[in-house]
Amino acid sequence: MSESPNIYLNDPDPLSVLLKRLSLNAEVYVNGDFCGTWAVDTSGSRRIPFHLIGDGEAWLHINGEVTQLQKWDLVIFPHDHQHIIASSADKPDEQLINAPMSNDGAVTNMVCGFFEFKHAQINPLLDAMPEVIHLQASTNTDDAKTRRLIEMMINELKQARVGCYTVVDQLAYLLFIEVLRQQVETSALNSGLLAAMFDTRIGKALNAIHQNPQRNWQLQALADEALMSRSNFSDKFTSLVGLSPMKYLVKWRMVEAYRLLVNTEKSVADIAQLSGYESEAAFRKAFKQHQGEAPGAVRSESNRI
Repeated sequence: MSESPNIYLNDPDPLSVLLKRLSLNAEVYVNGDFCGTWAVDTSGSRRIPFHLIGDGEAWLHINGEVTQLQKWDLVIFPHDHQHIIASSADKPDEQLINAPMSNDGAVTNMVCGFFEFKHAQINPLLDAMPEVIHLQASTNTDDAKTRRLIEMMINELKQARVGCYTVVDQLAYLLFIEVLRQQVETSALNSGLLAAMFDTRIGKALNAIHQNPQRNWQLQALADEALMSRSNFSDKFTSLVGLSPMKYLVKWRMVEAYRLLVNTEKSVADIAQLSGYESEAAFRKAFKQHQGEAPGAVRSESNRI
């Protein structure tokens, strides 16, 4: 009798692990028809805004440059960079931005939302991404999955069936993951944590750190995870991530500790152990050095929210 195949998903990929640990959330909050003369700026929320043109056209104003947006074009601002989406290629007056619009002229349907990591101040994923990502429907015909997700989102909003809000938010979530994949797979990114996770060898070491930060990792053990020599592993890891393996390990331990302080009732002593520290005092010192505040202050602040 042949051995049964393993049917369980017990070896998640690096991106899936990180998105779960950083608690990615997506939300659509506007589905509106904009007409006449109008301009909107949704930056400044410390989240990741996005705009999808459902129908019609608009113009993106960013860094002194103007880009036309057409039906099913998607723009995302990974670093919450200041931007204006407007009805004209001419730069709008300040008093027009986010002001009530007129009821005449051409109509543009626009869907607005945001992506958010629960603890944005400790999120290392987007560091190497550009200020704006513009996916053009007219030149993106080869990416069937992204186009299908956009079409499903637009149709869901039009039909407005029961559960629509939840479905649209989940579609936006999936859309963001596809964008992350595209950023690496189209060679738009060749450094940063996201690019490192897509590397077949460095990604394995990162996954080991992310899933087991409490382990007493040494450089050789991480190199073994990547199936590389210690020197080659250290050089490539540092080149991609921007930190040495051991420095990244400490940074990730602080990320995990922050998450546990905010989301659980575990004691500081338990969190210290789960973060790879043998003593609570050593953990408290390292945490304050890297996060700028004591563990107790983080927990007190989270309890007030």
